[in-house]
Amino acid sequence: MSVSTLRLRRRAALAGAALLAGLAVLPQARAQSAAVWPDRPLHLIVGFPAGSSPDLTARALAEPLAKALGQPVIVENKVGAGGNIGADAVAKARDGDTIGLMINGNLTIAKLLNPALRYDPATDFAPISLIGVAPLVLVAPVKGPGADARTFLDAARKAGNAWSYGSPGVGTVGHLGMELLKARTGIAPVHVPYPGYSQVFSGLVRGELQLSMLPPALAQTQIAAGKLRGIGVTSAGRSPLVPELPSLADAGVKNFNLEIWNAVVAPASMPPTHVAKLAELLGAIVRTPEMRAQLFQQGWQAVGSAPEGLASRIKADTQTLGAIIRAQNIRVQ
Repeated sequence: MSVSTLRLRRRAALAGAALLAGLAVLPQARAQSAAVWPDRPLHLIVGFPAGSSPDLTARALAEPLAKALGQPVIVENKVGAGGNIGADAVAKARDGDTIGLMINGNLTIAKLLNPALRYDPATDFAPISLIGVAPLVLVAPVKGPGADARTFLDAARKAGNAWSYGSPGVGTVGHLGMELLKARTGIAPVHVPYPGYSQVFSGLVRGELQLSMLPPALAQTQIAAGKLRGIGVTSAGRSPLVPELPSLADAGVKNFNLEIWNAVVAPASMPPTHVAKLAELLGAIVRTPEMRAQLFQQGWQAVGSAPEGLASRIKADTQTLGAIIRAQNIRVQ
């Protein structure tokens, strides 16, 4: 064998050894990379304008999350279509450093209401953490009938379709919540959609409407001012956000539990290790006394769940409200 052949074989052996060594180090390098993620700013997308409830929650979370990650957390408002434009931006993100704070509708029934939606809540997101929950409040004019929730609902049943209820639009939680209540109680008020909650409130005060479901912060303000009457809350039991009102379930409405909520999710493409890291940090942040108090002031009962808890809530609410959407063939363009 020639000297040149020996040299070639020796070079090949050394190259093979180097390759094997590199392959052995690769998993360790990947683990180290995952451990230091993120190594650049994290983008937190909100599908609603500055000053809105989702925006306020996102900005409350951004500072402590940035401190925990050691990187800035930049809140970006991508507004429109009831939060669906922002949700679509999160679903399509592939930079590895984008997450989103969304409301329940974006993560549950959006595709059922509008099949042409460009993202699919069931497949395009990785749940991270359920942040806060709140019931809706069933309200009526101050001079509405009945001494309590039971007698009020009895009066509603007797009224049939002579009563009307208002919501801020077709497919909103106020609309779907009332349709769910109708299905569970046998009441039959006619739906009157309005442009927003302020017009619903005016309709109630003027006596054009006999009932509606409002977010707790709005309802409490009007109840305290003596302009509306609170009937009950839509959570399974009494809510600390509206402790003076019974739940509709306690008033005899069986299997009734409906809450509005917000949550943080990632694109489905985000590595599970990154999702787990964010879930652990956000859960710890949301459960601090300071953040609980801040969310409470915004009208939310703090949760800070694990990804599995958020996934379960998404599935349950999609099934509950999806049944109403399909039964009534409700669509939003």
